[in-house]
Order: sequence, then C-alpha cells, then structure tokens
Amino acid sequence: MTSRYRASGSGPERCHGFTLIEVIVTLAILGFALVLVAGYKPPWSSGLGLKGTAFELASGLRLARSEAIASNRPVTFDLDMTGHRYRVGTGADGSSTGGRIALAAGNRRMAVGVDWLTGRVSVADIR
Repeated sequence: MTSRYRASGSGPERCHGFTLIEVIVTLAILGFALVLVAGYKPPWSSGLGLKGTAFELASGLRLARSEAIASNRPVTFDLDMTGHRYRVGTGADGSSTGGRIALAAGNRRMAVGVDWLTGRVSVADIR
C-alpha cells in the first residue's frame, strides 16, 4: 500500500511502501492458500477401488477363458496374492472347476466367482 503525505505541512512530498506487518500478513495468507491447494485430494472411496479391482480380476478371467476357447489351446490364469497382480498364460483348456475369489477393503467385501459348469464369471457384493 502506498501512501502520500506532506511532512510538516510544507515540505516535499514523500512516498512510502508497504510496512513489514503488511508483507508478513500477505505472505502468511498466500502460504495458507498454497497449503490448502497443494494438500487437496479429491474424495476417493476404498469401495470404488475394491469394485474396480473386482471387475479387473473378472475381466482377466474372461480373457483367459476366451483365449483358450478361441485358440483351442490351454491357457492359465495365475493370481499372485503377494504381488497383487495376475497373469494370463498357458496351461488350461477353457473349462473350469469353479471357484470364488473374495476381495475386501475395510468393511466392504466383493466376490469374483467362476461357475463350474459354464465357466461364466460374475462379480457380486458380499453382505
């Protein structure tokens, strides 16, 4: 803020700059705004991550079955629990003995199931 005044009523005009307090307050406000903007995370639900993981897992199972049927050769679905990943490879013929993979995040649970007769893959909430 710049202010102008006449010293002693008759002297030359003086210009003054910002005071130290004004600069400190301005920097504090800007710093606070920066912290708010930099620390902002969009709301994300662990349930959304769980649902996405369940559908991705189901997609991998469907891919393995489709590849086995289309190429008429064995294809496996390897699930690495410690590495949190899966791999579609060789070793099965498209048939299935059925099974269910349960996933959990917090208090929400989902299951990815494979029907033993048809090989159909489904995703469901577990209550």
